[in-house]
Amino acid sequence: MGKFVKDSKIDYSGLKKIVNSAVRFLDNVVDMSKFPLKEIEETVKKNRKIGLGVMGFADMLSELGVGYDSEEGRKIGEEVMEFISKSSKECSVELAKERGVFPAFEGSIHDTGKLEDRVRNAAITTIAPTGTTGIIADASYGIEPYFAISYTHQDADGHKRRFVAKTLELSLIHI
Repeated sequence: MGKFVKDSKIDYSGLKKIVNSAVRFLDNVVDMSKFPLKEIEETVKKNRKIGLGVMGFADMLSELGVGYDSEEGRKIGEEVMEFISKSSKECSVELAKERGVFPAFEGSIHDTGKLEDRVRNAAITTIAPTGTTGIIADASYGIEPYFAISYTHQDADGHKRRFVAKTLELSLIHI
């Protein structure tokens, strides 16, 4: 999320492009994945649930100069998640037009008779724990606040790496 701050404003245009790409990518992952059991594969493909979230939210607030536990921070969280939710649903609707709704659509909560509810994915967004993914992406984890400015991470093989919350570090330097 911190990557979508330009000139002290949220870059909603760039965020929308990534949301659309991510929805399409995650929908493709459903088809490309290998599953340990046939029953799991059937359930996953029947519902086509994906999990688009907000990794890097603390970075975004830091880039904007907004406190995590502030009224403005909560308002930004609501606005950004509403934007992601709306944009990702629109993309899932477009995917449904191209590839069809998820197989368990009929009788689901999405089966309202409205065209704007005919989605490809039974669930689109999530607030998931993204600790390891955050390390890989050099971003703050999920929606959580920073837990440390710097820390040492030890992986399963015993390798230790030092990490610094770069956006937070930079914002503190400029105070």
